[in-house]
Amino acid sequence: MADQQSIIIKKVKKGGHGGHHGGAWKIAYADFVTAMMAFFLLLWLLSAVSQVQLQGIADYFAPTVTSKSESGSGQILGGTTIAQDGSLSDTLSRPPSVTMNLPPPKAGSGGAALQDKTEPPKPTPEEIKAKAEQASFEKAQKDLQKALKALPEFKKLAKSLIVDNTPDGLRIQIVDQSGLAMFPSGKANMYPRTKELLKMVVGVINKMPQKLSISGYTDAVPMGGGTHDYTNWELSSDRANSVRRLLVDAGVAKTRISRVVGKAATDPLLPKDPTNARNRRLSILLLRGTGHQKNKKTPANVRSKIPPSIINPAPPSGDAKSTHG
Repeated sequence: MADQQSIIIKKVKKGGHGGHHGGAWKIAYADFVTAMMAFFLLLWLLSAVSQVQLQGIADYFAPTVTSKSESGSGQILGGTTIAQDGSLSDTLSRPPSVTMNLPPPKAGSGGAALQDKTEPPKPTPEEIKAKAEQASFEKAQKDLQKALKALPEFKKLAKSLIVDNTPDGLRIQIVDQSGLAMFPSGKANMYPRTKELLKMVVGVINKMPQKLSISGYTDAVPMGGGTHDYTNWELSSDRANSVRRLLVDAGVAKTRISRVVGKAATDPLLPKDPTNARNRRLSILLLRGTGHQKNKKTPANVRSKIPPSIINPAPPSGDAKSTHG
């Protein structure tokens, strides 16, 4: 019987995971944490530095001189001696200094206390005056509206007073209503109610320093059928001049009157209805930019009461359905 060959089986015991990997992962993790800490520290420093400081740092690291010489010398001889041929020409042929225009770095949002605070531009004296003038116009407009509502006598005249703010200044218009005219038909002498309404207006404009422009307007119906010498032009001019006289008598300084014009029917309030009664109106414009010194005069009887008989008088013949401007 042949010899049987013995079979030897070797079992190798493998070590645990700790023996295979060791502690290398801890070192890698520590390096990663250190790098992240340095990165966030850099971000914090950049956010805490002002724009001017960042620009200074960028200028410090920006290259300012370039040279073709590889000698490492940046002096006047460029690494050569004065006796060497070509040294002088090498110095003269060297290109000039080069300054790189880098975009300004942006400061971060953090570190607000360390950043330079930029103040908004200060308004010019002209802007301050214009703003104050606009505020005075708005106040005058509110005062007129309050005064009109406070007096019951002017209730029927509420629609006769139009106050608006225009690019030229504060415009105060007194317009006719159907059946409630400010002037007799074809005449320039105003009704008492018109005078009292104008006196109330004077009480407000006398607190303002601006110069005044007075304009008169009519409707498109010609005077006497257009056959007379006295036309809508003369009528509108006479009515505007009548307002000028009343303002001066009520305390407005003569020097404040800038112009008095009659515009007839050239600028209707209702262009689509040129014969409408509301096209007959008076305009007092406080000219923007002309108020330098306040008028200290006080008008007399500014807020005088209107008797009921004047508020709704019997209109003269042809007043309600006027055909003469």
